Amino acid sequence: MSHARQTPQKKATLDNGLTVFIQEEHTAPLASVWCWYKVGSKDEGPGLTGVSHWVEHMNFKGTTNIPRDQVKGIIEQFGGSWNGYTWIDQTTYLETATRDALDRMLFIESERMAHCLYHPDDCESERTVIISELQGGENDPDQLLDQELTATAFKAHPYQHPTIGWISDLQAMTRDDLYGYYRRYYIPNNATLVIVGDVDTDEALRRVEHYFGGIPSGQAPPRVRTVEPEQTGERRLTIRKQGTTAYLKVGYHAPSVVDRRFFPLLVLDAVLSGAKGLNLWSSFRVPPPQRSARLYRALVERGLASTVSGSLMPTQDPFLYVVSATATEGTGLAAVEATLLEEIERVRRDGITEAELTKVKAQLKARLVFESDSVSNIAHQIGFFETVASLDVFSGAPARIASVTIDEVAEAARSVCGYSNRTVGCFEPLPVDARGET
Repeated sequence: MSHARQTPQKKATLDNGLTVFIQEEHTAPLASVWCWYKVGSKDEGPGLTGVSHWVEHMNFKGTTNIPRDQVKGIIEQFGGSWNGYTWIDQTTYLETATRDALDRMLFIESERMAHCLYHPDDCESERTVIISELQGGENDPDQLLDQELTATAFKAHPYQHPTIGWISDLQAMTRDDLYGYYRRYYIPNNATLVIVGDVDTDEALRRVEHYFGGIPSGQAPPRVRTVEPEQTGERRLTIRKQGTTAYLKVGYHAPSVVDRRFFPLLVLDAVLSGAKGLNLWSSFRVPPPQRSARLYRALVERGLASTVSGSLMPTQDPFLYVVSATATEGTGLAAVEATLLEEIERVRRDGITEAELTKVKAQLKARLVFESDSVSNIAHQIGFFETVASLDVFSGAPARIASVTIDEVAEAARSVCGYSNRTVGCFEPLPVDARGET
């Protein structure tokens, strides 16, 4: 469905500030509705970490006009699916179903924006659910190392906090904290509604106006002003916990999606760890092509690591480029780290080849096409990019990737992947009977 690019989007703004995108896709009798809010874990202050994610959970618990036990059933009776997620820059909710469910989907999202209940009993039961989710994550060494690496790499910017929050905040937050946060950020002038599918644009816009037009706008929420200071030397952390496998992560402060180095760095990552796309919703369900990736050849083919991966996400503020490796049994992390950093140093010194550049550009182009292969994925990309930057950044991505030069990749490698810009995290497993002290 590569023709998705050419289909015009209609962009409209309601009087209350709600941004609306509608894109007609008549390949199947389906429609996907996503409602995006410019609020994520970066908007949380001390004492409120995890509130965005908790609020997202509460917003599935029923509204003034939808009993809690019917929220899911409304969509499922149309054979549809529903979901939501919270990350550092955004919170989103979606329904994808047959096109005749469009009214129901818009009704649910208008209710979610204006009329969620936050019953004290639901707040308490959800506290228990989220704390157990946090504890489950701490038992996953890869997830724990990722969280601790991020918290070590950032000193000032709120990207340092995990989306799920810190446990003391989750234990202390009140129903009023949650509801107050919901009312501050869940306003039409802080939201983007996206509809993609077998719809008529003008009729769909009339339905949006019907359901959302009467919701009052609110005061524009405060925005993060903190800029992370430049890192002045390598940072390191080592976690020693019971486990069976050793993990290494190397994180570099990386440019935001609007920085001119973002796409050259994406190309560099494709050379190092395999070409990945830009769709947070679906990228990681399809493994990248890695046979010719440099770190795969240096670590996996030589038996030092069982897996290696890279992660560069489109974010509003500068975040991290993280390279991860899982050591094979009996391989020390020092050997994995030395080999990984040697490969990165080589690309900083010598750059990449023209053959590599041509190959990964073709792979990245294919990934972008695959990531717009359904109404849900198209709608995700429209809303995601509008929330972190602008839709122009997304629609311009194929051309920008095609224009990346070998010198831009070399400059990105030199400016991002240096010693003093990196944080190195190790997870060293202890035997299951050990106490954690060494």
